[in-house]
Amino acid sequence: MMSRGEMTSDKWMKTAKRILLFILTVMFVIACDDIGREERLIYEKPEPSKRVVLLEDFTGQRCVNCPKATEVIEQLQREYGEALIAVAVHGGPLGFHGSSSVAGLATDVGDEYFEHWGLEFQPVGLVNRRSPKSYPEWAAAVKEELAIPTTLTLGGQAKIEGDDILITVNAQGTDGDTSGKIQLWLVEDSIIALQMMPDGTLNREYIHDHVLRTPVNGNWGENFTIKEGETKSLSYSQPLNANWNTARLRIVAFVYNESGVFQTIILKVDNNNNTKTL
Repeated sequence: MMSRGEMTSDKWMKTAKRILLFILTVMFVIACDDIGREERLIYEKPEPSKRVVLLEDFTGQRCVNCPKATEVIEQLQREYGEALIAVAVHGGPLGFHGSSSVAGLATDVGDEYFEHWGLEFQPVGLVNRRSPKSYPEWAAAVKEELAIPTTLTLGGQAKIEGDDILITVNAQGTDGDTSGKIQLWLVEDSIIALQMMPDGTLNREYIHDHVLRTPVNGNWGENFTIKEGETKSLSYSQPLNANWNTARLRIVAFVYNESGVFQTIILKVDNNNNTKTL
């Protein structure tokens, strides 16, 4: 027969075993929960972005067939909407730099681009900076480029503060690593200026849209790299020019390398006084 002391000792041992078992159980549950948390930290690939195609239209005010190319751009933009961004690059042999009495839209950078790409006629276009194509070929080229996945997303904003346009471009890598250059251009819509027409007449009230006014960050942009899942925010400032209508300005930004253009975006320039012309 067990004494009272032995019974107390045995009861204490059983209690201690229960406490130890409880502690081990709690530790096991916590350990399993930690493993579950680690397993839940699985990398999720960023959502793919829809590709936006850049069409560089090398045009000129003395080019009689250039209005036909403009009509093709208008039709393509009706078809693809925001998925196609066009920029009219005035320069080359049929560009017009203006005179003392007549405004011209050709720029030195437009001439430089024309020569750099080895272009031989106008109108001619680069669709995502692939090989030069005449305007009847643009529709097929745009459709082909839209089917190619892009590797990054672009966003941002642009606004006028004082005598400058302040620009922010946001980027996110969505597929692998992207390396090349980022280029920003200032373009202007609805410029009324002369244009030679297909019938040989001179139209002094022709409306020119998406006209390249000036590069924002150098003629060829600046180096840019981004990794999958990485985000970047870049800031720029562009001084205003008295000849620009601030209500009709846009910023076109795109990332490219020697293989072509990865992605493009167009930003409306926010202006508190949308009727202001400097």
